[in-house]
Amino acid sequence: MANPLILIADDAAFMRKMVKVALGEAGITTIIEASNGDQAVELYKKEHPDLVLLDITMQGKSGLEVLKEIMAFDDAAKVIMCSAIGQEQIVMEAIQSGALDYIIKPFQKDKLVETVQNIL
Repeated sequence: MANPLILIADDAAFMRKMVKVALGEAGITTIIEASNGDQAVELYKKEHPDLVLLDITMQGKSGLEVLKEIMAFDDAAKVIMCSAIGQEQIVMEAIQSGALDYIIKPFQKDKLVETVQNIL
């Protein structure tokens, strides 16, 4: 995929920035950001990104709720969940709900980029 559009949904601005920098260093530069679940769903429906990096724990709608809404809208959506250590049960539910993979935070840049490239 020449220039994929990536949606980063995380309520922590520094996490969005870290992901954006890591992807940018790998040549993935077309990135949009959502700071909460409602915004993530709205941006997905409007922009149809090629991949979503979705935090599990966000203010308002959880990442799991957002995932389910996105999958209901587009069952071919490509979503990678981002979770903290200790959220394995939620990650398993996310995979069952349609997420293709997950990344544990704090993430390693190489692992993040490799996971994104594998899904794309």
